[in-house]
Amino acid sequence: MDEKALLAMDQADYMNAEQLAFFDARLLELRQETLDEIEASKVDINYERVSDVSDRATLEEEAQLALRLADRKRQLIPKIDKARQRIRQGDYGYCIESGEPIGLARLLIRPTAEYSTDIKNINEKRERRYEDKR
Repeated sequence: MDEKALLAMDQADYMNAEQLAFFDARLLELRQETLDEIEASKVDINYERVSDVSDRATLEEEAQLALRLADRKRQLIPKIDKARQRIRQGDYGYCIESGEPIGLARLLIRPTAEYSTDIKNINEKRERRYEDKR
């Protein structure tokens, strides 16, 4: 099944076995791509010795950026695993707060989504208000 066929399915078919299999495969692929990207970023970090101070500073800055990016990607792995666990439990595709469907379009963009768009917006507004009060 491809994205077009998935989106063409009837609303009554939401999170049927075929859709769950589609998203499980997509999450598995995303997990492997993420692991590959983490490995590639480790290889890209250049630890060669450079005598020039400015060249060394540039290399250290690039290495720090690569490590930060790899760490961000590493944080995605547990989210992918958690989403796959929700598939096995039958909870995938539904907001963990409201129980409402998250929606196929949102899941195609962000297969690890746990919240519907409405709940996510409400939570982000709460976070901003909390940060503003600090």
